[in-house]
Amino acid sequence: MPHTFLSHFIRLPLILRTFIIVFISIFGFGMIMHQLEPAAFPTIFDGIWWAVITASTVGYGDLVPETIPGRFAGIILILTGAGFLSSFFVSLAATTVTKQNDILEGKSVFKGSGHMIIIGWNERSKGIIHTLCRQNTLISIALVDESLEKNPLSSKNVHFIKGRSNQDEVLIKAGIMKASKVIITADQDKGELQADMHSIITLLAVKGLNTFVPCIVEILTHDQIENAKRAGADEIIETNIVTSFIMLQSISTQDMVTSFLDLLYQMSERKLMYQDAPLEDIDKDYTTIGIEHLKNGVVLLGIKRGEATILNPPQPFSIEKNDQLILIRSS
Repeated sequence: MPHTFLSHFIRLPLILRTFIIVFISIFGFGMIMHQLEPAAFPTIFDGIWWAVITASTVGYGDLVPETIPGRFAGIILILTGAGFLSSFFVSLAATTVTKQNDILEGKSVFKGSGHMIIIGWNERSKGIIHTLCRQNTLISIALVDESLEKNPLSSKNVHFIKGRSNQDEVLIKAGIMKASKVIITADQDKGELQADMHSIITLLAVKGLNTFVPCIVEILTHDQIENAKRAGADEIIETNIVTSFIMLQSISTQDMVTSFLDLLYQMSERKLMYQDAPLEDIDKDYTTIGIEHLKNGVVLLGIKRGEATILNPPQPFSIEKNDQLILIRSS
């Protein structure tokens, strides 16, 4: 029995073992002083108070032993208890520093829920995180990346996880089972095809652990769109389409490109959303509905009908059942 207790005690963390020894020493010497000198230490608490003050080398002098056995016990407490108490505070400080370093270096587990996981550190993910934190100060984000040595952001909203995003243990550390959404960005250090393959493998790992979590995936090559859909992508962002469009437009007119980029910048301050067409709007004219929304500070951009997206549809145009309104409003 003593051997079993000792083996369990040794396996405890150092700070916990030190605390137990300090607690037993303080409590034990407090009881001993109460027994040796009941006149000077009328209660056990008085003995414990004296033991704490003595072991911490503060020495108020309000309670002191008056007999030789009591003073001898005090000497033993100073020689042993003070050392253990100092060790406890040193261990506590070391544990705090280690814990802080683990968080900074991406070694600690994310313990929250309802958070967003962003995979890959680049200018796009950096911009996404800054915008999300500015719009919602209560949002929690787990950033997963294997190339970073430490958390690149000082925001308390961002928890860094270092590791390969297609490994189960890394995703579990990021809290994949309780995440509300996952954004997978393309690795710009790889070729386009290799980056897409890496993103799709990561998507498979995510969906393998949590089938129901919505996933937004950045794909660079059009040929891999279908593979991303088969892997379970809920939304696919073809970055190169936007880039190609801007470059093509810049050939004909710079003013159009500048206006388009200004529009994109302004969109970051507003919210684009889909809304199911209310029953009372069915069969109504598109222009009439647009005017009604405009009175409330919301702009109707178009309609999503099945797989088709219709922006500024030709008139006359009526809303049908199962249509979705594409709206933009101020944030």
